Amino acid sequence: MSVTQNLTAISISSSSSAFFAPSTFNSRSHVSLPVKSVGICKCVAVPQEAETAHKTKVSRNENISKLQAGYLFPEIARRKNAHLLKFPDAKIISLGIGDTTEPIPEVITSAMAKRSYALSTLEGYSGYGAEQGEKPLRSAIASTFYKDLGIDDDDIFVSDGAKCDISRLQIVFGSNVKMAVQDPSYPAYVDSSVIMGQTGFYQKDVEKFANIEYMRCKPENGFFPDLSSISRPDIIFFCSPNNPTGAAATRDQLTQLVQFAKDNGSIIVYDSAYAMYISGDNPRSIFEIPGAKEVALETASFSKYAGFTGVRLGWTVVPKQLLFSDGFPVAKDFNRIVSTCFNGASNISQAGGLACLSPEGLKAMRDVIGFYKENTDIIVETFESLGFKVYGGENAPYVWVYFPGRSSWDVFSEILEKTHVVITPGSGFGPGGEGFVRVSAFGHRENVLEACRRFKQLYK
Repeated sequence: MSVTQNLTAISISSSSSAFFAPSTFNSRSHVSLPVKSVGICKCVAVPQEAETAHKTKVSRNENISKLQAGYLFPEIARRKNAHLLKFPDAKIISLGIGDTTEPIPEVITSAMAKRSYALSTLEGYSGYGAEQGEKPLRSAIASTFYKDLGIDDDDIFVSDGAKCDISRLQIVFGSNVKMAVQDPSYPAYVDSSVIMGQTGFYQKDVEKFANIEYMRCKPENGFFPDLSSISRPDIIFFCSPNNPTGAAATRDQLTQLVQFAKDNGSIIVYDSAYAMYISGDNPRSIFEIPGAKEVALETASFSKYAGFTGVRLGWTVVPKQLLFSDGFPVAKDFNRIVSTCFNGASNISQAGGLACLSPEGLKAMRDVIGFYKENTDIIVETFESLGFKVYGGENAPYVWVYFPGRSSWDVFSEILEKTHVVITPGSGFGPGGEGFVRVSAFGHRENVLEACRRFKQLYK
């Protein structure tokens, strides 16, 4: 059974309890009898809600109806909650969703607190800010992450997170484009493409949406797609270090990608949300590649650097050199969408972002990232000691573990049921993730150690 079939069956199962619940049916008021006498008397129950529910004449967005089951991480949360009902005393350890767990460094929170308190004074109060972000923060981002790469302050758009910017970019691109995504990849790329109407229907036999180019990334090709086998896309979503595989593209690979985009007239949406986890000489920005400013934009975030998953702060870089086919700058259209759909990131979170990029803030972020990378080492060593093939972990906070011949959701269920640890099934990131699971290194050290002890007990 495919993962889609599994999810469909689960969806039916989870809703069927209401169907089998004790009925409130009133036989006196809800039975319709035929006028003529016939051999069989047929009773028809009319549910109360069917009698009273009002339906508008507005059609549902047919593109949303194409989406399969629920978004991956809410589905994992639903299964986790169901497990807790079954085992109410279990100590659940979550190494599934990539949510940070360690406290935000005080050098950062103190800056946010100061800005917050200033809002209660006449001198410190501020209302709407520039939709593109405050100038000092844009300048700090440019000088910290894009020094000597030809990126100007006004190429940077500060936002409430990379995930939000992905959807805003999809609005810019519209529905008449063809997407290419790494397979496996972060689910938001595909789902936002579906919602925008860029795809055809879901094809259950191959577990893919029509009109999306799935660029298979597997151990055999170093988790970098064979670009020669890919039909021309308009937009290429590419994440490095990758979520979920943890693979960081090399300079040569990104040079190939940029050239591929140039040859095909494509635009690369480069997701660098985990760039600070790179420990080798792999590029941390697509703009390190010559010519990239003509074919690429880049989105990034403070979420996994500074624990801002709840604070919400990110940015997108759209170079002036990036043009549509008619010569119109992509940045101008993105600016229009940002100005229309967004009132700017919180001034408090922007104060925190500016503190992140101070010398003390950068050191504090690197210390937290170093802590998570130690967690990845523990997880990698655990699964390798059990004889599994393990990927990722070196340049990303994710460990990609191979379970040959097994369904990813089956492995998820086995681990949850027998160890009370939540991981993420690889097939939730696309058909290329089948047979793998992703283990997140975001966790308190004692929880990571305990989870690894449980893994060893299960698979010894």
